[in-house]
Amino acid sequence: MKKPILFILTLLLFVPLTQAQHSVARQWNEILLDAIREDFARPTVHARNLFHTSAAMYDCWAAYDSVAAPFFLGNFVSGYYLPFEGVPKPADVKSAREEAICYALSKIIVERFSNSPNRRKTRLRCDSLMTHLGYDPNFSSTDYASGNPAALGNYVGAAILEFGLNDGANEQNLYTNEYYKPANPSLSPRLIGNPDLIDPNRWQPLNFLVFVGQGGVQVGSGDIPFLSPEWGQVAPFALKQSNKTTYIRDGFRYQVYHDPGAPTYLDTLNAGGTTDEYKWGFSLVSKWSAHLDPSDGVMWDISPASIGNIQDYPTTLEGLRNFYNEVDGGDPSPGHAVNPHTGQPYEPNIVPRGDYARVLAEFWADGPDSETPPGHWYTILNYVNDHPLFERKFKGEGPIIDELEWDVKAYFTLGGAMHDAAVTAWGIKGYYDYLRPVSAIRWMADQGQSTEPDFPNYSPLGIPLHNGLIELVRGADPLVGFSQENLGKIKLKAWLGPTQISDPATDVAGVGWVLAERWWPYQRPTFVTPPFAGYISGHSTFSRAAAEVMTRLTGDAFFPGGMGEFVAKRNEFLVFEEGPSVDVTLQWATYRDASDQTSLSRIWGGIHPPVDDIPGRLIGEKIGNDAFDLAEQYFGNKVASDSRIPAFKVYPNPVRSGERLAIVAERTSPTVRVEIFDLTGKKVLDQVREMQQDFIYVQLYPEGLNPGVYAVRLTAGEWMETQKLVVE
Repeated sequence: MKKPILFILTLLLFVPLTQAQHSVARQWNEILLDAIREDFARPTVHARNLFHTSAAMYDCWAAYDSVAAPFFLGNFVSGYYLPFEGVPKPADVKSAREEAICYALSKIIVERFSNSPNRRKTRLRCDSLMTHLGYDPNFSSTDYASGNPAALGNYVGAAILEFGLNDGANEQNLYTNEYYKPANPSLSPRLIGNPDLIDPNRWQPLNFLVFVGQGGVQVGSGDIPFLSPEWGQVAPFALKQSNKTTYIRDGFRYQVYHDPGAPTYLDTLNAGGTTDEYKWGFSLVSKWSAHLDPSDGVMWDISPASIGNIQDYPTTLEGLRNFYNEVDGGDPSPGHAVNPHTGQPYEPNIVPRGDYARVLAEFWADGPDSETPPGHWYTILNYVNDHPLFERKFKGEGPIIDELEWDVKAYFTLGGAMHDAAVTAWGIKGYYDYLRPVSAIRWMADQGQSTEPDFPNYSPLGIPLHNGLIELVRGADPLVGFSQENLGKIKLKAWLGPTQISDPATDVAGVGWVLAERWWPYQRPTFVTPPFAGYISGHSTFSRAAAEVMTRLTGDAFFPGGMGEFVAKRNEFLVFEEGPSVDVTLQWATYRDASDQTSLSRIWGGIHPPVDDIPGRLIGEKIGNDAFDLAEQYFGNKVASDSRIPAFKVYPNPVRSGERLAIVAERTSPTVRVEIFDLTGKKVLDQVREMQQDFIYVQLYPEGLNPGVYAVRLTAGEWMETQKLVVE
């Protein structure tokens, strides 16, 4: 019988809140992570939830600070203005911050998980924590001007929820797709081959009798739709307009940040272009499936002495071939000579390669009872925060700061990076719409082999042969069939799949020869592959962005003490088959090493070819650093980013009622819509004006605008920008 996982990092360890010795920010983060674990596995949605809750914590903290600038309060965020006139300084600032955070987080979490299959448990946890901390869960006032911190928390929570209804996520319609339609009919993995695929370069939905999402929650049956193909339109954190490209397909404008260009495509007419790279990449996934056998006698040292410390990543297709070990697995990482925190070499850590690959695939897959990839990195952050050797020094410099300040700043920064990673990766996924290995491998095998024109079953679009790994079924082959019906078909040396497992607690599928038309990724039969396009890898993007944030946040590339660990106990860790056959301790010297390990896990798991991986790592690095840079500016009240520089100017500002208001726009358009809103959100002016040499005039009348603070919004085509206006 499977036992609970022993996690040295305590990444999955739930500490009862009544016993927790942590800040309220950490306690609410744990409640959120539990809610995510028990919800549908939606990386995009939960990256957004993590960011919005983290921003709420940060704003409730910054509202009482004389240096830091709030993110939402008193600012324009993606066209949304949240009025804020400050709060009276309380006698106990720490207590006020804690109370405000609790009310904001309770409000957001309860609402965001109101449609979760475990919403009652989430609501109970929220109410229990509020009661335990001495707060009334039913208090609902938002009159923060009274000086009541609870009212400030309610105000922040309500405002962020309102923002979320207008940020492009389509939350009010349960995040459903508005335009996207799959180019291919679905594949039923339980059947053989992939005979109905129309375009081998486009994503293909899967069809299930019962589909259980990656979080272990039953989602439904039939064709499973693409999750969040239009997510590129969601309001980001630090992504810049200069990073964005707009593409139009089927009447929808796909917003693509950090556009990596197209993946490798199969030329179905002439087998030219990047056809060979396409076939190489997907066939590599099947070859690595042959590594998932702990009894093959291959032993690896998986300590930081042998794995990690990669300095350069390929930027060309030729470079991809040299980066991955096609036959034996792994990458060219040199490892680390010594642990810089101890000055000693890392001890060897020898395990079967098959156990390492299986544990790696399942650990980073964020499967049942996990918190999706962005939440996984929050658990790693929490581990680092708890480590006895860790000091809470921002960027590793200066004095140690108190736990609450550290937590809200760390969560805010990581949340911004995870959210931007989701917006970027899924914007790319939605537009490029690239298929997964289960579709490509089965389809290529249906075409035949592309290596020997004189051999049977030849097709230039078929899968390349590789002796000992990808071969033709011959006459004496056990797979040939009773009537030799499989003669000449493609066979793969690979993981034998779920059909070989009757009881996951005792059975191991193993590795052997299998017909390619029945190839399975190393996944559960009720899941098979995530329900969204492969290019680019979300895991690679999330993980590298998080690793960059962790490195800069802590001021140290290395885990505390020079190493982080995760223990997968013998015959207790793996979920859909028995294993591992020995205790396996995953080890990482640096946060970037952990990120790189994440990326390789997706190849062993049968989920991504190399072309999905490296662009995600490279883009994730940019996202993590940009998010950190912007967050740091808020902490020092020096916000200056081209993503936040207005695209028009309003003057004079302040303006007197009845005075002529000039608006100078940096963008030209024949007409511009001008809207002005008061602090309650009521629209007090709505006009369409013609541009006159990049400027327009608006006359303000005394009876129309009373003295106060307003928001001016300009809309021209798809561009929209909002600014603050003061009327005297």
